[in-house]
Amino acid sequence: MKFLDQPPRFLFFTGTGGVGKTSIACATAIQLADGGRRVLLVSTDPASNVGQVFGVNIGNQITAIAAVPNLAALEIDPQAAAQTYRNRIVGPVRGILPDGVVKGIEEQLSGACTTEIAAFDEFTALLIESDLTAGYDHIIFDTAPTGHTIRLLQLPGAWSGFLEAGKGDASCLGPLAGLEKQRAQYKAAVEALADAARTRLILVARAQQATLREVARTHEELAAIGLSQQYLVINGILSPAEADKDSLAAAIHERESAALAAMPDALRALPRDEVMLKPFNLVGIELLRQLLEDAPELEEAQVGISAELEKPRLAELVEAMAQDGHGLVMLMGKGGVGKTTLAAAVAVELARRGLPVHLTTSDPAAHLSETLNDTLDNLTVSRIDPHEETERYRRHILQTKGAKLDAQGLAMLEEDLRSPCTEEIAVFQAFSRIIREAGKQFVVMDTAPTGHTLLLLDATGAYHREINRQMGASGMHYTTPLMRLQDQKLTKVLIVTLAETTPILEAANLQEDLRRAGIEPWAWVINNSLAAATVTSPLLRQRAANEWREIDAVTKHYVRRYAVVPLLQQEPVGVSRLLALAGGN
Repeated sequence: MKFLDQPPRFLFFTGTGGVGKTSIACATAIQLADGGRRVLLVSTDPASNVGQVFGVNIGNQITAIAAVPNLAALEIDPQAAAQTYRNRIVGPVRGILPDGVVKGIEEQLSGACTTEIAAFDEFTALLIESDLTAGYDHIIFDTAPTGHTIRLLQLPGAWSGFLEAGKGDASCLGPLAGLEKQRAQYKAAVEALADAARTRLILVARAQQATLREVARTHEELAAIGLSQQYLVINGILSPAEADKDSLAAAIHERESAALAAMPDALRALPRDEVMLKPFNLVGIELLRQLLEDAPELEEAQVGISAELEKPRLAELVEAMAQDGHGLVMLMGKGGVGKTTLAAAVAVELARRGLPVHLTTSDPAAHLSETLNDTLDNLTVSRIDPHEETERYRRHILQTKGAKLDAQGLAMLEEDLRSPCTEEIAVFQAFSRIIREAGKQFVVMDTAPTGHTLLLLDATGAYHREINRQMGASGMHYTTPLMRLQDQKLTKVLIVTLAETTPILEAANLQEDLRRAGIEPWAWVINNSLAAATVTSPLLRQRAANEWREIDAVTKHYVRRYAVVPLLQQEPVGVSRLLALAGGN
């Protein structure tokens, strides 16, 4: 594997849900430890399943993996990190500042932006020389820091006085107020990340066009802020030998070959490794040792399909939605699970029934027009462009609040508006405008990957609390966007996932986040399922059996209303194929 040639001390693995970055990070840690290196494996994923993979309870403390000498692991809990971070900032002023001011600070520190920064705050201690890390030759991170977080840490300081003057608008200014105390540590950490001699970033993807587009965006975002030492791992490639045994396997092989041939140029230039699809779930040390090796050919006798569960179709969910005649349908989930395709399928099936539908997306990487590839009566399509909305918001703030500031205040306001969180506020305003349409027609929204969506919901919640504060005493009737999202008669949230361990854990974590915001998901959609398809390839049959176990766990532990969408031989592009995907004709 190229990414393991002369590895530096720090290895970061990043990728969207379901691409296998945790498995590859664990397999890498085992391989290095087996070679006599002292290794610390760190997960910063809120839905970390590193402990499950190793069969060991890890948690937020360094834990030796007894079955692998030289290997220890640590799971950073972002929620616990966020609480520690809040306590460090609020504690010194509690009892000194007025209660209202303290409550305002806590409000600013309540969102996903704080959680993201707090997790970074935790693992920056692992990127600098300290007693904590002195004994390790390699530190491997499962889920690298995002460009969003690192850009926040690179922004100039001097915001504390600006905040105290009440001139800030971006939702991240509260979290950033506590960064000054850690600035030297953060500076050293960012320098370590950008140093190719110390850090290597491994982008993990699947041989799928949407996933490769997403990872290309990550590559460019991180390269732009100095993380240039990047490698690419294409995981889960189906062996050409399987294509001779199954028509679906042949279609998958052809699709993967086409995706690799059309790979974005930015990725093509990177050193690249390919890992073949395995028939087994990657849980347990011995199976992980096989991940980075060629697997032996699967014998037919090894394959067994579990008893089939009920396979409700997507069309059954759409039928239930259609009874209301209008409403907001939001598809949420990690990147790479197929939200854009399913949003389009839901929209065309509703439109086919003669219902007016507005299909929109808040995902910068979404390609709705390419997915539809056609027009349809009753259907309109739009896109919330983050860049356009951000520029509109910046102009408005500079023309209003900026007009009252002196030169120094204006310069600081402009710095504030360069924060990545400004985009979240701008997109929220566009999002709020579209929500109002759902009172008269169907609005189907393809949301951005989960982290960005949660930031959007944070802005929605903050706006709701502010309106409550302003309007509560007046007795006037009002409806905020959050109230609309909490109303299941108006809003139906569909969580999209895959029938694999990590995506399901991530979907469950998203469901809990939504519930904390008072939003109850309406249904889950399990996408691209082999278990719902007809397969004869031994490898695909074994994977289908594995999927049934995952789907069974979903129905027992997480959700009662769900649909299973099969993996199709042809890409679901165009209205007719999208209708077939929904099961509508």
